[in-house]
Amino acid sequence: MSTQNLSPELFTNKIIDNNKLSTFFCKVFALAHTYDNPLLYDNTDNQRHDHLPVCLITFIFNFHLPVSFSKYVPYIPAGAHLNPAVTLSFCVLGKVSWSRLVPYSLSQVVGAFVASGVVYLVYYDALMTFSGGVLTVYGRNETASIFATYPSDYLSVGRSFFDQVVGTGMLLLCILGLEEKRNTPAPSELVPVVVAAVVLGISISMSANCGAAINPARDLGPRLFTLAAGWGTEVFTCYNYWFWVPLVAPLVGGVFGSLMYLIFIDWQLPDPDQLERISTISEKLAKKEMS
Repeated sequence: MSTQNLSPELFTNKIIDNNKLSTFFCKVFALAHTYDNPLLYDNTDNQRHDHLPVCLITFIFNFHLPVSFSKYVPYIPAGAHLNPAVTLSFCVLGKVSWSRLVPYSLSQVVGAFVASGVVYLVYYDALMTFSGGVLTVYGRNETASIFATYPSDYLSVGRSFFDQVVGTGMLLLCILGLEEKRNTPAPSELVPVVVAAVVLGISISMSANCGAAINPARDLGPRLFTLAAGWGTEVFTCYNYWFWVPLVAPLVGGVFGSLMYLIFIDWQLPDPDQLERISTISEKLAKKEMS
């Protein structure tokens, strides 16, 4: 029996399972990359030796290319969002049913949670060696930021919220533009690659403040795992209960970016029927000129 015949029997909702698998696949690589940070310490003098070019290259290949691959592995068009902010925005725009918002979002969080556990087990020895067996959120040997995002010391809550709104808004503007049929849409098979490039650009330019989460599932799943794995409640209480910012701000930013797309692009483009009439008239004129 083929796997295609088994799929409907094993999974009652393919798209929900795709979100789990896609998020899991992406987060395994993304979280594994962050374990490079402890390796930047020289064991002989316990001093940090940064190599920016190497860090940048590994950041590109180990964090953002999986965004592309994770959409290809279980690919169903418009199915594997990986991001509750994208799912919510699609619901607002009528592209996805509201009844799917909660199941999709939960599946994305579950995928990120499980991925965190896998990476934790793979790098357990390295983690314990670096941290001395003490799992902390603060300090020079903190390891919580390997999994979830945390703000820089200089950043206020308001600025970090704005940072996430802008980053996620830009993400949705680009995603919606990729599938605009009345413009020049990207080929469907290239959409995952372009989305990965967009996420890469946003992260490179906007990570300094608070890690450019731009994805509530990417933050909440790993944060819940660190709570369960021994980092304690500080993962939620630290920085004056900052954890809510990467949960709420991307949702606001995604909807804001979607509305900006509607106002400044979608509503300015001609209706599909009008485009079809223009195309028909152009074809008739071309035939007359040829005859």
